Amino acid sequence: MSGGNGARDARSGGALDGRRILVTGAAGGIGTAICRVLHRDGARLAIHYGSSREQAEALAAEGGARSVSLQADLTSETGPGDLWNAATEALGSIDVLINNAGLWLPSPLEPEAEWVAGWDANMVLNLRSAAWLTRRAVLDFKSKGGGAIVSLSSRSALRGDDADHLAYGVAKAGLQNLMKGVARAYAHLGIVAYSIAPAMVGTQMIAGHMDAEKLASLPMREVVPPEDVAETVAFLASGKARHMTGATLDITGADYVR
Repeated sequence: MSGGNGARDARSGGALDGRRILVTGAAGGIGTAICRVLHRDGARLAIHYGSSREQAEALAAEGGARSVSLQADLTSETGPGDLWNAATEALGSIDVLINNAGLWLPSPLEPEAEWVAGWDANMVLNLRSAAWLTRRAVLDFKSKGGGAIVSLSSRSALRGDDADHLAYGVAKAGLQNLMKGVARAYAHLGIVAYSIAPAMVGTQMIAGHMDAEKLASLPMREVVPPEDVAETVAFLASGKARHMTGATLDITGADYVR
C-alpha cells in the first residue's frame, strides 16, 4: 500500500469533497483519467492495481494524502474481498465503488481448450470480480444509509462483439444486468447503481489498432477520450443523478446508437 506525500492535499470544494471512492483497474488509461477527475472534485481515493505498481503509485502520489494505492489479484478467490477490506481500512469506509477493472479477452470457438479458457477468464475478471465487490459494497452501504456503484460495461454488451470475443460481450452484459438488479432491489435503502457503456476509448492499448481508415469510419472521426468517461463517472458518483439509478449511459460518439 502506498500513498502520496500530502503536498497536494488541499480540498477542491468540488462535488465529491471528502467522498471515499474505490476505483478498480485504476492504473490503465481509463482508470487513470477517472482517478484524476475524482481527485480534482475532492474525493479520497483507493487506487487499485493488479500488476502496474509503478503507475498506480505515481497516480496515488498525484493525489497526495487523499489517495492510496492498493494491490489485489481480482481473478483469485480472495482478491476482491481482500481489496474491499484493505480499501475500507485505508479510507475508513467506502462511499462509492467504481468497477473499472476489465480486459478484452479472446474466446475463439476453436480449439475447444481456448474457448473454455476464454469463457472462464472473461467471466472471472469481467463479471465475477465486480460481482464480489458489488456484494461487499451493498452489504456495507445497507448499514450506513446508502452509497453508489458505477460499473464500466461496453458497447459490446449492447450490440454483441466479434466472433473471437463473444464471452467478453456476454460478461459485460451480465455486469449491466447486475447494476439494474442492484438498483431495483436497493434503491429504497439509498443505494444507487449505474453502468457506462463506452465504445473504443483512446487508451494506449487501442491506439495501435486504429489506423486512418478506421478513424474515418467513426461518426466523430475520433475514438472516445478517456476524460469523457471520467467526467461521466464523477457525475454519477456525485449523487446528483439519483433517479437515473439502473441506467446504462452510452459513450460512443454515435458509433453505436440505441
